[in-house]
Amino acid sequence: MKTNLLAILGATLISSATHAQITTIEDVLGRSVELDVPVKRVVLGFYAEDYMAIGSEQAFDHVVGISRDTWQGWRPASWELYTDYRPALKDIPDVGEVEAQTFSIEKVLSLNPDVVLLADWQYKGLGMDVETLEDAGIPIVVIDYNAQTLERHLQSTHIIGELTGQAERANQIANEYEQTVTHIHRKIADAGLPQPRVYVEFGNQGPNEYSFTYGKNMWGAMVSSAGGNNIAAPFVEWWGPINPEQVIASNPEVIFIAGTESGKKSDAMIIGQNIDRTIAKERLEGFTHRSGWSELEAVKNNRVYGIYQGASRTIMDGSMLQFIAKAQYPELFHDLTPEQNYLEFYRRYLPVTPTGTFTVSLQD
Repeated sequence: MKTNLLAILGATLISSATHAQITTIEDVLGRSVELDVPVKRVVLGFYAEDYMAIGSEQAFDHVVGISRDTWQGWRPASWELYTDYRPALKDIPDVGEVEAQTFSIEKVLSLNPDVVLLADWQYKGLGMDVETLEDAGIPIVVIDYNAQTLERHLQSTHIIGELTGQAERANQIANEYEQTVTHIHRKIADAGLPQPRVYVEFGNQGPNEYSFTYGKNMWGAMVSSAGGNNIAAPFVEWWGPINPEQVIASNPEVIFIAGTESGKKSDAMIIGQNIDRTIAKERLEGFTHRSGWSELEAVKNNRVYGIYQGASRTIMDGSMLQFIAKAQYPELFHDLTPEQNYLEFYRRYLPVTPTGTFTVSLQD
């Protein structure tokens, strides 16, 4: 990373004045990045709730820029919940969004951050713009909860802990997550039961149009982690559509439909903040009326479930992994209370607690 002499001298002065310490952080891509920690000026690309949960609410006192669409645009109900509690969030400058190609390097440079914290997919999406930031002496650190692997979840959590000076808090959250995952893995391995065939879909297009499914990341990775045989894995690498005939031919025994608080279509899967359970169940049931689905094992046995899209790709998704495991192996995990555990995480680590429906089944 290129750094000019003034930047080095400035960092030294700041370190002396604030008792920060220079440390080398290895991000999820194996890049070594030197920083004064705890950092004082952060541009945050994604994972806002994770940053606040791990770094504490006070960590947001040092967030000088945010990719607002990844919060307000994608999860408006969550944004409203937090901004009602902390209106100052609205005053954090917006740097644009990588996927929409509105991310502004000029805006980031004008904010003079100590570090830009990006998701793996954002870092890769920026391409050559990464060099522009690094040539200006602005460090970039990459984290990744989208991969839904235990290794990257834990590493990303520890990185946020280092950046915010909350290593002990990060250790606690990481250890709790690891215990959740290893308990599920161990119990499934010990039982030696046959893997159920599983299909998962983001239900944002409603029952009349198949939206995308997942291969080896996000919900697809979670299905596999919880011992399911993801029927999309041979056909979809990361995420994308699958032929409806293939779903029927694969005859899944368990189906998950993910959704958010606001769908693009009136019959889209709707679930999350402020969503009534009855409405979520009605939307979920609508998917069972698709052509050919009445003969699927999952539909015949009422093993169709709704899950909250906003509870994936986050350190909080341990409760969703519990829900998936319980749906796939009800005899093994009947004692788990995933939705309660999801809300309990908020009560322990975040300043707000949402209300609504975050998991639902046809049996509710």
